[in-house]
Amino acid sequence: MKSNNKNSNTIPGIIKDDRPLPHDESAESAVIAAILTEPSTCMDRVMDLLGNAAHFYEQNKKGVKSVTTAVFYNPRNQLLYTLLCEMYEQGTAIDVISVSHHLNQKKLLEDIGGEEYLLNLMGMIASTANLETWCLLVRDAAILRTLIDTCASIQDKCYQLEQPVSSILDEVEQKILNASSLEERSQTLELKTLIDHKNQDGAFTYLLNLAQKKEDSVGISSGYPDLDNLITGFRPGEMFVLAARPSIGKTSFALNLVSNIGLNKNKSVGFFSLEMTAEQLAVRMLCTESGYSERDFRDGKVTDIAKVTQAAGRLCRAKIFIDPTPALRIRELRSKARKMASLHNIEIIVIDYLQLMKAEIRSDNRQEEVSAISSGIKALAKELKIPIIVLAQLNREVEKTQGTPKLSHLRESGAIEQDADIVAFLHRDRETQKDSSFEAQTKGLDSQLIIEKNRNGSTGLIPLLFFPHLMLFTSKSRYSDEDLPPPA
Repeated sequence: MKSNNKNSNTIPGIIKDDRPLPHDESAESAVIAAILTEPSTCMDRVMDLLGNAAHFYEQNKKGVKSVTTAVFYNPRNQLLYTLLCEMYEQGTAIDVISVSHHLNQKKLLEDIGGEEYLLNLMGMIASTANLETWCLLVRDAAILRTLIDTCASIQDKCYQLEQPVSSILDEVEQKILNASSLEERSQTLELKTLIDHKNQDGAFTYLLNLAQKKEDSVGISSGYPDLDNLITGFRPGEMFVLAARPSIGKTSFALNLVSNIGLNKNKSVGFFSLEMTAEQLAVRMLCTESGYSERDFRDGKVTDIAKVTQAAGRLCRAKIFIDPTPALRIRELRSKARKMASLHNIEIIVIDYLQLMKAEIRSDNRQEEVSAISSGIKALAKELKIPIIVLAQLNREVEKTQGTPKLSHLRESGAIEQDADIVAFLHRDRETQKDSSFEAQTKGLDSQLIIEKNRNGSTGLIPLLFFPHLMLFTSKSRYSDEDLPPPA
């Protein structure tokens, strides 16, 4: 079908570049016919799959765009569907006579082709058994039209040069995600379905697997048994906040987690470092894994090069990916994380650290910016369905009180506390320990990991030992006096 109208390519949702956009008019007509035939049983299912046209139409009049209003390609069918949604929500009986009456009142009857069009629709189908199939055909065509409109819109923006390239890229990703979300309309689920043992994703199956310590239920192991016992591992969609004052060892502990997960559990890990370079992180990890400090290399005290070579080999085989972009914006994080997840099948992400990130909004109030960043990270965890560990700084009030950290000590925002599923504080007596002897440091300095908030489990305190020369935290419970070397 070609149009003689020179401006036909400007008709939104109907024609693009003299070509009709993807559509299935027979399926559209069958959907409308099914509603007219059996409104009580068909209307809810259609609205669940295609959306409520009346609702979105009202939003559009206020300036909010929605693909759902153009879910039908034929304007007559879209007009009818909008009216049917309005009538259904108002509790008005739906049949050919009532629909014809309402259209006539609105002076729209002739726009759809009169009563003859309605009667023709009624004769199209023998039953409504294939309603869902028709709806999916209509929806898939609508998604294709959305993608075409999105590409055209982005092309125009690229030529106009009115937006930064990074902003256009983010808009492309968001519009594509919006289009794909049309396939994932939320459903109301009966509690029976959520619990039923036949449902492999149900609560009963989850708890049974949890009792049997199956990995899908217990989450990704941290490598610290006491921590895993409290939080049941790092689970998909959760945001784990690791907070501490500067120089306590946040990055070291985070890298220990990365090594445990990437090396021992063979998981793909993404690490976003806003503070240190990728090369610095690689040096740290190799020193920790080999058991030699950077100072040992500098002072020529490395006696077992084979040990270092083996450590390097283990790290090279690990699926650990580092992005050292500084001053990362939440929009950039989303884009990079999506790409990382797509290319490398990332199973967990670590961010070091939250307060160094930049918000999209420009505000004189840093708390508002941090709140936006925090909520963005939580949304990303849910979108990618993976756990995200995010490091954060505590404010100076911890040092003033000379006590253990509290949730109120999270720097610049209480929103971090609200968004996080788990909040852990890394704590040790830094002032006393900085004067400790080298011998004391090689035996390990007392440290604590305090689980202050756990949305789905218990809180508690986990004793750790910190070995500063190796930047290594270990579980204190692993060692007894017999494990320590005998005195000289």
